[in-house]
Amino acid sequence: MEEKNFFDKVYEIVCMIPQGKVATYGQIARMCFAPRSSRAVGYALHVNPMPGIIPCHRVVNREGRLAPAFAFGGPEIQADLLEKEGVPVFRKEDGMLYVDLDNCLWNPQ
Repeated sequence: MEEKNFFDKVYEIVCMIPQGKVATYGQIARMCFAPRSSRAVGYALHVNPMPGIIPCHRVVNREGRLAPAFAFGGPEIQADLLEKEGVPVFRKEDGMLYVDLDNCLWNPQ
């Protein structure tokens, strides 16, 4: 059987995140058995070969913050995609957009 590369593993896991939920970069890295590779997860999503199919908009940072440089249109586009799936997004005093991880974090068990 062919071994998957890291990016393929990232994309496979991100495709498992259900609508209405989000995951963190670190969570995806841990699920790829590479717990110190959060930045590599972010890069893999930045070069997502199938936007709209691989739901990279469902991945946020460990604080629930949306990507300030979301690769496919900026944080407002990411917020719009999440809100259409039922994930509430709010703006904090720092001006950045966030989701509430207590309510929206995916727990694959």
